[in-house]
Amino acid sequence: MAIKSLRKRLGLLILLPVGLLLFLVGFFGFVYMRGTLFDEWQDASIMKLQRAAHQIDMRLSRVIGWVQMFHKTAETRGGPLIQQWILKQLRDLEGVTRAELKWKDNRPEPMAMPMRMGGPATDGPRMMRFHGARSFDVTPPHYDAHTGQETVELISGLKDESGSLVGTLEISVSFDYLLEGIKAFGWWQTDQGCLIDDHGRYLAHTEAIMKGRKRFGGTDDPFELALLKAISEKPFGAVLGPGKPPDQVGGFYRLKYAPWTIVLFAPGEEVLSPIIRFRNYYFAGGALAILLILLMIRSVVGRMVRSFTVISDAAGEVAKGNYGPPIPENSKDEIGQLTQSFNTMVEGLKERDFVTNTFGRYVDPEIAEKLMKLPEASRLGGERREVAILMSDIRGFTPLSERLNPDAVISFLNRYFSRLIDVIQKHQGIIVDFFGDGVLVFFDPLDGPAGPVIHKCVACALEMQKAIAGFNAEMRKNQLPEFATGIGVNAGEVVVGNIGSETRAKYGIVGSPVNVTHRIQSTAKGGEVVISESVYRQVSEYVHIRRSFVMSLKGVKGEVNLYVVDEIKSPASPDLL
Repeated sequence: MAIKSLRKRLGLLILLPVGLLLFLVGFFGFVYMRGTLFDEWQDASIMKLQRAAHQIDMRLSRVIGWVQMFHKTAETRGGPLIQQWILKQLRDLEGVTRAELKWKDNRPEPMAMPMRMGGPATDGPRMMRFHGARSFDVTPPHYDAHTGQETVELISGLKDESGSLVGTLEISVSFDYLLEGIKAFGWWQTDQGCLIDDHGRYLAHTEAIMKGRKRFGGTDDPFELALLKAISEKPFGAVLGPGKPPDQVGGFYRLKYAPWTIVLFAPGEEVLSPIIRFRNYYFAGGALAILLILLMIRSVVGRMVRSFTVISDAAGEVAKGNYGPPIPENSKDEIGQLTQSFNTMVEGLKERDFVTNTFGRYVDPEIAEKLMKLPEASRLGGERREVAILMSDIRGFTPLSERLNPDAVISFLNRYFSRLIDVIQKHQGIIVDFFGDGVLVFFDPLDGPAGPVIHKCVACALEMQKAIAGFNAEMRKNQLPEFATGIGVNAGEVVVGNIGSETRAKYGIVGSPVNVTHRIQSTAKGGEVVISESVYRQVSEYVHIRRSFVMSLKGVKGEVNLYVVDEIKSPASPDLL
């Protein structure tokens, strides 16, 4: 029953993510492709509308060009003759059904004034002159009884010097001639399109649009109203109708020379038909894939579930700290590799826990690896050997800590010790313990002579003072209290090994040299490194001594020589490196 339950749960754990992934990929893919298709339709429709608008604008621009040329003759010598010639050219233009110049007092158009070589024009019919013209207006198409067709009027007012209207230039253009450009496009017959003015009135439309309607948006359709709003704000663009996917999509483009806009729109399903078909195929394929996965789970998952159960139970024991024997590796496939990896992981955890419990977190990995090879590292007890010992302490920290809040004290100490730990690990020192604001470190020669590690210990102490100086510079910059640290260095024979019990042991040192180191450290002023006579004998030729002094130390018979070290050189002998 347990295996069957795990099979069901594993099936759900596999099917649910796969199903969710398929759904999310399909959903977001559909949304992305839907947006892409809409963008492509919008770009294509605007390009179609732009070409159609260009066709109408191009035909209007031929007429407008002559009208603008007529305006420029207002103050030109010989203007009447040029105006007559321009009117003739306008009447001869393709699509123009009428071109008239009407004066306000209903005078007929002026005749060409005869000119005389070398002198002024002869007397003849006087012309009504104008000073300037206003921009032309384009009227909606209307039926012209004289021509029997729909025409569009281009009307431009003519003004005198005072700005009063003195006449108009009126030009009638066949509306069918203007629409020839867009009727030549196939989409005008097959798609839904229309030509409307600024008030939404239909000027032309395809058969797909409802017949009998006079105004675009007259039915208060939200989509048509949104299109009208967009038309009033932008020269061209596209609008999506309500719904997801939208019921309709539309594009528009405003003409340059007339207050008209060409509109093209289509049903949303028609635009999305390729992606809708893909969506249906995708989800059908996804359902088939889930069914196949379910069958595979039922056929092959039994052995996997049993292996997972064994690994799961073993993992539970590891979580409790019971590592137990390795899991048997019964196959060479992925399950066997997983079992092998689990066993390797457990062995690594055992070793890591042993290193952490025995040597603490502040031992350089390279030193920890060497210590693990020693017989005494894996058992309680130890052996006697000479080591170098370093102890540091912050001067005046107790009164400082009493003035600061506890959080600030811990924050400062953590930042301070992080600097020291980096230096100690760099020199391969072994941190025994932190006590308040002090730290105890020793340098173990292992199976070698004590001289090299004593040199490393002194070099480490000097570099620690440099690190503390950098720390104080940072504190000073932030207007925070600075630390003055005294460091003592000693060398002597101690017991090195695991101290504690079978359940909890720590690699450390015990012996009177540790206490002597503490006494030496107490003699150091802030920023000083004080070394003992035993240390000095080993490094005398490499160090620079700032001063020396003789002092009685508690627990030590007689007076001892102590030395304040400023600098240490690298040993010349390769054995000391």
